[in-house]
Amino acid sequence: MFDINKIKSEKKYLELLSGVASLSKLFSDTATPYVNYRIAENIFCSVFKAENLSRSDTAYDAKINNLGVGIKTFINHSNSKLEKVAEFNALSSEIRKLKGDDLIRRLAEYRNERISFANRTYEINNGIYHCVTRTIKKITIFNTSYDFININKLRLLKESKAGVSFRDNLNEYSFNYSKSTLFKKFVLPSEAIDLNIKILDDPFKIILDLLSLKNLSANRELGEAGKNYVILPLYSLGLSKPENKVVGEKSGLNQWNAGGRKRNIGEVYIPVPAVIHKYFPDFFPKRDVQFTLITPTKEHLNASICQDNSKALMTDPNKALADWILRKLLKLKEGELLTYDKLKEIGTDCVIIRKKSQYTYEIDFGPLDGFDDFVLNSAYSG
Repeated sequence: MFDINKIKSEKKYLELLSGVASLSKLFSDTATPYVNYRIAENIFCSVFKAENLSRSDTAYDAKINNLGVGIKTFINHSNSKLEKVAEFNALSSEIRKLKGDDLIRRLAEYRNERISFANRTYEINNGIYHCVTRTIKKITIFNTSYDFININKLRLLKESKAGVSFRDNLNEYSFNYSKSTLFKKFVLPSEAIDLNIKILDDPFKIILDLLSLKNLSANRELGEAGKNYVILPLYSLGLSKPENKVVGEKSGLNQWNAGGRKRNIGEVYIPVPAVIHKYFPDFFPKRDVQFTLITPTKEHLNASICQDNSKALMTDPNKALADWILRKLLKLKEGELLTYDKLKEIGTDCVIIRKKSQYTYEIDFGPLDGFDDFVLNSAYSG
């Protein structure tokens, strides 16, 4: 496990957090240090050589070997604080139909499936929360367990029009109806690291001094939409409406169910919409030209763009894609149709394809509605 002693020994990590917090007056005039959650994630991953998962919208923010890490940064002026651990916006209509014990059981099931999906996707065996908490002139750092909710030990604490609170044998939780958000109570442990923070009076001068250095290197963009990455839907654009998305029963990841000829049970593909070829015609190799597709756990799949109008991302053998997505990650049985409800449960309905070189690509999962946002913000912006 990644314990508190590892953090204590990394002087660079503590210095970087202290340095960023000292610039708090760039954002606020309060005496409580400010550390943006993305900055905390990036510092953690850089110092501890962790794989950054935060942009994949998974249950974890980072991975060290087979350890998943949820990185939380929040203000905490006491010994405990409720903080968001999951959002279920796409499932809010189903959740609102439930009350009492039925409700908290369903919330626990949804939460546990999100964690299980991340564990399967990234081959994670265990998890922790790494917390960077802030109070007046101080940062407190601690680790705590990353637990599944014990469904057999659920106990309803309070129920109101605003939401419910409940606990199992390990942790206390709260759910808010209006934001469809699940919170977990984080309790300050006896073993923690305290950093006293001196907030600089004029952080703008520090920035100007840095900019005046001759050898200051310019930051490089992480990636450009359409050049470095695209996002593909796991549902059918033709059958879907914005308020009602559908996975085709005889196409895409359910193509094995199509008629016309005898199909192999592993015959599937990821849809490549025409808009991708229209706006980013050079992102993928030409039709039927093979390339390497690398999964989050570094499996190398032989892939190509196939079918009429280059509408399909497939693997060779074709069942390799089905074995990875449908069997290993989604846990669907042979002959079981993938539905959009299943995608909503695990919190993803698209994949991110990153281009590493001309014939090498990486695949990962994106957030719900990720393809819609990609098209609106990237394809049509030009």
